[in-house]
Amino acid sequence: MMTSLVVTLIGADRPGIVSMVSERARGHGANWAGSSLASLAGQFAGMVHFEVPAENAEALAGALKGLEAAGLSVVIVRSDSAPAPVRGRAMRLELVGHDRPGIVRDLSASLAERGVSIHELRTEIASAAMSAENLFKMKALIVVPDALPDDELRRALESLANEMMVDLATGERGSD
Repeated sequence: MMTSLVVTLIGADRPGIVSMVSERARGHGANWAGSSLASLAGQFAGMVHFEVPAENAEALAGALKGLEAAGLSVVIVRSDSAPAPVRGRAMRLELVGHDRPGIVRDLSASLAERGVSIHELRTEIASAAMSAENLFKMKALIVVPDALPDDELRRALESLANEMMVDLATGERGSD
């Protein structure tokens, strides 16, 4: 029987962090099942999903917690049950618009009001090519309830900001 451990790690970015994590996982027979890792504002921020034999889960959790001595904050959540099935259709969502405070709050609230689940989310602020204005860029993988028409979702998102470009694509599995 396998156990899932979802681990978040945050600390000053430097070479070798992923190597330290993967060595501990390998030493306990864990499979690195998925991850999202990034350097944000000079900090390493990572989420990793490990599948580990149930009898090794506690030992792996302890080994990963030991990374706190290396300056990382570590949070571990254990799950012995299968994930709930995803209901709805997967869509890729890309948004580009003028940046402003509260844009993520407004977008996520609009999605939540319509029962849309965010499975992956990437955002960035970039300079516009022809001006000094900041642009907000978002790429997401969302799951949309079958009862929500694509046009209704698009109108709701476009109403949040002037000149926001919305790209929705159905059946996508990634948000690269």
